[in-house]
Amino acid sequence: MKGKKNPMRTCTGCGKQCEKKELIRIVRNDADEFSVDATGKKSGRGAYLCRDESCLKKAVKAKKFDRHLEIKISDELLGSLLAQIKESGSEAGCEPENK
Repeated sequence: MKGKKNPMRTCTGCGKQCEKKELIRIVRNDADEFSVDATGKKSGRGAYLCRDESCLKKAVKAKKFDRHLEIKISDELLGSLLAQIKESGSEAGCEPENK
């Protein structure tokens, strides 16, 4: 019997597809509040990001979070994302492609 398939998601920064569990999910709920979704199960509109600082910078520069989440995210959340990326180090299995 085959195992369960892991869902794939696309990084907002680099555009590479990775397994959902290897990405960071940012979610906007109905009250227009943002948070980092560690469980991947919070309700709301979500965007995914590799655990790589360059992907975060690309997404911010191109205003991709503004488009994907349909609202501008705060500097506080961006700082939180950067801290989480640095905390996770290079243990992420999904490495962004160099373009």
